[in-house]
Amino acid sequence: MWKHIKPNPRNLRFWQLGLLVAIFGLWHLLTTPGLVPPFVFDNDRQAAFFFGEPVKILNRIWTWFFVDADIYQHLWVTLLETVLAFVIGTVAGLAVGMWLALSPVAAAILDPYIKALNSMPRVILAPIFAVWFGLGIASKVALGFTLVFFIVFFNVYQGVKEVSPTILANAKMLGANQRQLLRHVYLPSAMSWVFSSLHTSVGLAFVGAVVGEYLGSSRGVGYLILQAEGTFDINTVMAGILVLTAFALVLDASVGWVERHLMKWQPRAGETEKL
Repeated sequence: MWKHIKPNPRNLRFWQLGLLVAIFGLWHLLTTPGLVPPFVFDNDRQAAFFFGEPVKILNRIWTWFFVDADIYQHLWVTLLETVLAFVIGTVAGLAVGMWLALSPVAAAILDPYIKALNSMPRVILAPIFAVWFGLGIASKVALGFTLVFFIVFFNVYQGVKEVSPTILANAKMLGANQRQLLRHVYLPSAMSWVFSSLHTSVGLAFVGAVVGEYLGSSRGVGYLILQAEGTFDINTVMAGILVLTAFALVLDASVGWVERHLMKWQPRAGETEKL
């Protein structure tokens, strides 16, 4: 029944915004003294201590951006680390995934090593990168790179492997050489897998940047959150999380915009149903 109900694009944003307002409204009620059920917390201030107060959080964000205007240098550092890790990891994952998918011998030789590196909890590499590259931007980019690379790599590898043999045979019958096959068959086949992985990689690039800032940095939004945690300032911690979330959504929307422009040849779900 429900699968036949489609969202109305004219009021979809209204409902999304309404849900956001409802979440913040409930959050405000539950962290306001006198409104918290007594069986949940021992006193009225515990809820605000653990979850923060939305009004104070939004005031903290307002102060960061418009009053003191001191977050811009930190935000610039975090965004630079994130974008560099995202772009470098994506390009490297695309290149290596394409290479191994088209080189069975190299893939067979490197297979156990790739699986071993992928199974490693890469967050533990952060201290090593700090020793190798210092406490600047490079160590954060290196950590973010390791998080983004493998997601893109495995998606590209799988996308190329799943190219239809019939399409390949037809292209070869028409005289397509290896370069033409790469451009007109393999890359289009892998692109849908690539963009699917990029939406996940955006968040992981932020994770790499922030975790790196936690372990050693004097700038960045992760550094601000770490300083706030040291003084049990939950409102500033939550403000930093909301700022990072907002910019992660902006970067994800940018990926979606690029996807729509590069994947115009691919029919949308609605178009497919009409056919």
